[in-house]
Amino acid sequence: MPNWQSALVARVRHAIRPGTKGDAGDVAGIRRRHVFFTNRFGTPSAEITFEAGQVGPIAGEWARLPEPNSRRLILYLHGGGYISGTPQSHRPLIAGLCLAAQATAFAPAYRLGPEFGFPAGLRDCIDVYRNLIQRGVEPQSIALAGDEAGGGLAFALLLAIRNGGLPMPACCVAMSPWVDMSLSGWSMLRNSKSDAELSWRHLFICARHYLKKNNPTDPYASPILAQFRDFPPIMVHAGSLEVLRDDASRIGERAAEAGIAVSVEIYDGMHHLFQANPSLPESRVSLERLGKFVISRTPDAMRDRHAATQAGE
Repeated sequence: MPNWQSALVARVRHAIRPGTKGDAGDVAGIRRRHVFFTNRFGTPSAEITFEAGQVGPIAGEWARLPEPNSRRLILYLHGGGYISGTPQSHRPLIAGLCLAAQATAFAPAYRLGPEFGFPAGLRDCIDVYRNLIQRGVEPQSIALAGDEAGGGLAFALLLAIRNGGLPMPACCVAMSPWVDMSLSGWSMLRNSKSDAELSWRHLFICARHYLKKNNPTDPYASPILAQFRDFPPIMVHAGSLEVLRDDASRIGERAAEAGIAVSVEIYDGMHHLFQANPSLPESRVSLERLGKFVISRTPDAMRDRHAATQAGE
């Protein structure tokens, strides 16, 4: 059951969330709403340093530990409904995951709609992944990660990697992923009153601006409709109060159908991207579990050196 802190946060979010009336075609309004949301993520850990960077033709931002002791790299795809967000707006989430996983991260500034429609963002992400491999980064040291639209993009990227014949990354983790642009999940209606951040209408508007005239059931737009065969191990976390709860649950079903190792955890009484609130015990638990999952699936330089030393004795 949710604790008193979680319940209080949910009440406050409902009380202060901005309205959406009149925003049906107003991209600027939706982006202001997203800034309002991400401004409450707090400040990223001072232990992580951020620096502008570029992988191939795609600009982005690196997040680094003070003393990296692993070879693992998180390719983090930020959320924002495919029309909002930046690597900078998601620094607190990225920093939290980097610390939990003891990993470096690169967050690409992939193209957004409506200026750049589907599949521009996905093409940017596959370019980043391909260039990382060409740079000599081992696929088994890469973990894909993302939240909301970025979570959906991570699964679309897995699909593109597999269909393009590229080597798969080690694993994929996602927080509240949006993987169904047809908005068919039952929680879209069931949780319409309990979700203080998202709504069917808001997501419909975002999908319309990003997809334009493309079909929302295209598997690269809605990867929940794709076959998950040959995907790497997956871990997904979401809150029970959010409209995207069923998107997360259905990932577990699709992965299980394909025989893919999967763990889906729905946190009782939690709102959308509760991991961004460090005061919640559930936030710390979720990030710790996601980080340990990444660690368990990727190599560690310290561990490898110890094994090599032992072998040489």
